[in-house]
Amino acid sequence: MLNRYTLTGALIVLLALGGYWGWQKINAKKNALNQYQVTAIERGDIEDLVTATGTVQPLEYVDVGAQVSGQLKKLHVEIGSVVKEGDLLAEIDPTVLRATVDARRAGLRNQIASKKNQEAQLALAEIQYTRQKNLFAEDATTRESLQTAETTLRSARAQIEAIQAQIEQTESSLRADEANLNYAKIYAPMSGTVVSVTARQGQTLNANQSAPTILRVADLSTMTVQTQVSEAEVGKLRKDMEVYFTTLGSQGRRWYGKLRKLEPTPTVTNNVVLYNALFDVPNRNQALLPNMTTQVFFIASSAKDALLVPTAAVTLTRGGSRAAGAAGTGTVGASAGNNFANMTPEQRRAAFEKMSPEERAAMRERRQRERGEGNGSGTEKGAAPAAATAAPAVDDKTAGAASEDAQPDSSGLPGANQQAQNKTGTVRVVDGDNNIETRTIELGVTTRVQMQVLSGLKEGDRVITGFKQAQQDSSRPSGVAGMPPGMGGTPMRSR
Repeated sequence: MLNRYTLTGALIVLLALGGYWGWQKINAKKNALNQYQVTAIERGDIEDLVTATGTVQPLEYVDVGAQVSGQLKKLHVEIGSVVKEGDLLAEIDPTVLRATVDARRAGLRNQIASKKNQEAQLALAEIQYTRQKNLFAEDATTRESLQTAETTLRSARAQIEAIQAQIEQTESSLRADEANLNYAKIYAPMSGTVVSVTARQGQTLNANQSAPTILRVADLSTMTVQTQVSEAEVGKLRKDMEVYFTTLGSQGRRWYGKLRKLEPTPTVTNNVVLYNALFDVPNRNQALLPNMTTQVFFIASSAKDALLVPTAAVTLTRGGSRAAGAAGTGTVGASAGNNFANMTPEQRRAAFEKMSPEERAAMRERRQRERGEGNGSGTEKGAAPAAATAAPAVDDKTAGAASEDAQPDSSGLPGANQQAQNKTGTVRVVDGDNNIETRTIELGVTTRVQMQVLSGLKEGDRVITGFKQAQQDSSRPSGVAGMPPGMGGTPMRSR
């Protein structure tokens, strides 16, 4: 009986020790996780944005100026007036111009009268010449008289031609004077809205040196946003990429458009190089006005309802860009062949185009050598066949086609059909038993805050994003601040 009680007590003690040991192990895992910040993988939308500031300007506008000098007698519009093409905008005092036209017309009438008088003289000279010619035929006059009559006739004809030339010259000057008189009335060259008035009624305008600007008429139905993008970000822009912007006081309202043009001439301000990027937006309700300041967001890439992981949780894999291949590392070896084998034809062309001529030649030699070894001696056990590791057959013609796809067009922007490059990285995942494992994932759209997960994780997985604030002390393992060991080895930058 004593033996049975002893065995029972010993069993209870063993069970207690086992429970305590299990409890200690579970708490040890929990305590180990307490030093980390853990975040669950969720779904959401992500956008890789290029931000810039800009100003709103009308797409079409005309600076209306004065073509003649004089006093601005009457201004028929003001800022905000809506005008149609041909409407009278302003009048310049026409007194001097009208007097010039009247004087020119009087001079023209005088020349016409002189021409009529000369025509009468010509008729008389023709009669005298005919008489002298008949008399000379009957030997009733001298040859000298006949020559004098002939000379008088020719002179009369020449004078009529001179007067006719003077009349034509005066008529030309008269047309110019009448045009200047018409320029005293300034009409709208296009339909639109008067957005600025730079001259005042009663002001004297001098058009002798340069045409003075009186006002500006703009079509506000379509606006252009002129954005200044830094040289570090301009490489991400491409033609027809989606872009949106907000304005001060718009309460978060967004206007959308597509990138139309990138001006090749930069603006340098305080040693900062900026390029003007232009895109147009409709403005049907006139909510956008000239010179508004905008905050612009170019959407370099985006994904909807994607798996998102915090950027702080990811350590990028060196050379992990799938489209980079051998060209990304600058060497052509076995790893390059493996990368090429996993690429799409478009990615292969892009990678081959980035290679130097020496790298291309080395790849061809290596492919031929591996093919020869495969035909001669076969492959070793457990090794991949040569065909699987060899680089794909990408010739110069194919690479040239890929190069043409990447050429910029007249807008100064690269085409939108360039192949995006996916990256790979590693994260530390916490499973259901609170165990920590390192997992390789494939990444899509990346920003400074989040990254799109293409493969390697699922919704609800927990990943370590860094140390908790209480654990950030000098005893923490080396690495980026707030990161567990082995994380954050590669600084992240927005794509």
